[in-house]
Amino acid sequence: MNDTPKNCLLTINGGSSSIKYALFEIEGSLNQLLTGEIANIGNGSATLQFIHSGKEQQHQIDIKIANHSEAADWLVNWLEKEAEYIHIKAIGHRIVQGMDHASPELITAKLIKELKAISAYDPEHLPSEIRLVEAFKKHFPKVDQVACFDTSFHSSMPAIAKLLPLPRKYRDKGIKRYGFHGLSYSYLMEEFERLAGTDASQGKIIMAHLGSGASLAAVKNGKSLDTSMGFTPASGLTMSTRTGDLDPGVAWYLMKSEKLTPKKFNHLVNHESGLLGISETTADMQQLLNLRQEDPRAAEALDFFCYQAIKWIGAFTAVLGGLDTLIFSGGIGEHSSEIRKRICDGLQFLGIELDETKNTTNEKIISAEASRASVRVIKTNEELMIARSVCKILNYNIKH
Repeated sequence: MNDTPKNCLLTINGGSSSIKYALFEIEGSLNQLLTGEIANIGNGSATLQFIHSGKEQQHQIDIKIANHSEAADWLVNWLEKEAEYIHIKAIGHRIVQGMDHASPELITAKLIKELKAISAYDPEHLPSEIRLVEAFKKHFPKVDQVACFDTSFHSSMPAIAKLLPLPRKYRDKGIKRYGFHGLSYSYLMEEFERLAGTDASQGKIIMAHLGSGASLAAVKNGKSLDTSMGFTPASGLTMSTRTGDLDPGVAWYLMKSEKLTPKKFNHLVNHESGLLGISETTADMQQLLNLRQEDPRAAEALDFFCYQAIKWIGAFTAVLGGLDTLIFSGGIGEHSSEIRKRICDGLQFLGIELDETKNTTNEKIISAEASRASVRVIKTNEELMIARSVCKILNYNIKH
């Protein structure tokens, strides 16, 4: 048995009721050993799902944990048993709201204090993410932890794209458009440059991260010009359970007529709306596709999602002054050929044409040769992007 400890890097992607993680061995390059997720934290039926690198079989374990701190304790103890003789050298955390932080940062007591002070800006994510940082600090007090902000990618947006039409006094308090899914977009841009070259990556690009959370980003010369999510991840494109953009008058009306408190309204727009709210049955895209023939509500949810995506892509093409490349990613964008087709069928006015066979078989390039803009499918990898960011901040010499 080889008892030499493996120098490893742990990435943590904490959601409101989940923790996605990945373990990488640092050995000249990043070698992924494990990936998994603790789901349903806090509802009494938490599970751990994981896959060993290079293997297809997914394992699942039922676990008893009440909160994120207990989940972190459980994960650390389990990793030490499951991954043979590891030495965790660094931990990278996805932090959804980074305000004006333009790049990853080493986590310090000062940064934790700052994140706690802005928790009200993202109550869905920040409190649990902070608890995870503190839990891992307890286990690994001497290990460097790095914050990778989901908002950083969009810090390059021009001031006009960050603006919200409210009195200026609120802007001074940080109320503006930030944009999210930045780690995914950063990875997609690196991967696109690797696949298509530097010239293509400097073109006019729209990226569609379509998953349970969904957004789009308009990129030119490698910089974010605009994105659909704004002050919070609940805005922009309609999502699985989030409304997307909503007339603010609806909030006033529901609070007055339905006696909704701010907390209940926040739960409504984040957890009860979107595809779930329209269909009244499910937030899952594949299930909606299966139900659409017999359930008009499911069909309407699908139509609305695609309509909104077409509208956003059209708007962002105007922002960019044209379109060279459309990239689909995220669970829906990577796997649902029908949703991609529906969206692209609505973009024929831009000269977009799909190759039906390539789209159906999820090829990397799914546009027809005659298409004026290239259409690609790129699998995103937020965990790898976090790991690369940590290596960069801590000066680990790693090859991509």
